[in-house]
Amino acid sequence: MQFGTHCYIFTASWSDQSLPILDIAKESGLDCFEIGVGDDVYFTPHLTRKTAHALGLELLISPGGYWPRDCDLSADSSEQRARALAWHKKQIDLGTELGATAYTGALYGHPGVLSYRPQAESEQRSTAEGLHDLAEYGWRHGVRVVIEPMSHFRTHVINTVQQAVRMIELADHPNLSVLIDTYHLITETRDYAAQIQQAGKLLWGLHACENDRGVPGSGLVPWGQVFSALRGTLFQGYVILESYNSSIGDPAGSFAYQHGMLHNVCPDGREFVQRAMDFIRRSM
Repeated sequence: MQFGTHCYIFTASWSDQSLPILDIAKESGLDCFEIGVGDDVYFTPHLTRKTAHALGLELLISPGGYWPRDCDLSADSSEQRARALAWHKKQIDLGTELGATAYTGALYGHPGVLSYRPQAESEQRSTAEGLHDLAEYGWRHGVRVVIEPMSHFRTHVINTVQQAVRMIELADHPNLSVLIDTYHLITETRDYAAQIQQAGKLLWGLHACENDRGVPGSGLVPWGQVFSALRGTLFQGYVILESYNSSIGDPAGSFAYQHGMLHNVCPDGREFVQRAMDFIRRSM
């Protein structure tokens, strides 16, 4: 099993000045590090790759910076879907430069875009076609494509693991997997174990998050169910911490607020990771 953290626990945007954070991740006993990428995220890929490699840290990427809303694989417009595929391929190209092993997130759509209607069969088919092409592109570049269900407040396309598995079946490509985020899942299910079991061999990893994005073990997520199900499925994938540092920005913690974090649950990244990992290692 590989343990990691998202860069947003430490910084609002990855840059060349962020490299010392990788040392903190290593000192915290972590194995991997997730970097949020986007059109407004600027850094020198080979510097991050070199530093991570020297520390023995595996790199992962996900959309987190600016992602144009008209780049949406689930859009009705074929032009928007084409732009989305091109945009995601550009992120995979960056991941290749970084030596990243996976590209994760709500890649099937665009977070924050909701149609407020049942998903049409034609939308499912066209989304699956886009994911197939993206997975093939990732396959050729050695980057796994991992889709993350999000709550119905963020997307109408994939809210549950069952929907993610169905989409992967439609896309029909071996380079597709599932990432479960316990924060998003709490609004969609009462049975975490069933969701983990539903993912089965497609389960690539877990964003270990509390219901308020706080330190795992301090909120409402039924961790006993989670860890029991992971053990039962012989899970050996990725467990990644994700939150937004509330000390970044103005005194009100504007970075966290911009991401819908209205609670001061992550004022110190190093402490957050240490407390979270102590809990997870005791529980696993």
